[in-house]
Amino acid sequence: MTPEAVEPGPAAANSCARTRRCGAYLVVEVLGEVDIATEGLVAEHLLAATAGAEPDVLVDLRRLDFLDRSGLRVLCRAESRARERGGRLRLVCEGPRIPWLLRASGLLGRFPPLPGFPRDGRARERR
Repeated sequence: MTPEAVEPGPAAANSCARTRRCGAYLVVEVLGEVDIATEGLVAEHLLAATAGAEPDVLVDLRRLDFLDRSGLRVLCRAESRARERGGRLRLVCEGPRIPWLLRASGLLGRFPPLPGFPRDGRARERR
């Protein structure tokens, strides 16, 4: 068995992120501020969440206070990794702040934010 065939467990919770299973989804909840000093703490969770085949990851940004381009870069890398493995990574957020940031950075089309968690984890809409 190759090392890539073994799916690691979720990363240990830290001050910026924690991972949990919610039905068919793996949810990475991002907390506080994500910048150049803390991006590695979030990247650790996203790397583990996108490690398996066809990952279906929801990144919960509802408790996020600040996100800079370092955080956006981490999200882009994780989304690319999920897509390369036949899966997807989507953002959950409330309010206008995150959609505004995504629009301003040209990433709104890549990350159309969800206002909440999808009801049926088995339903996979067209990408």
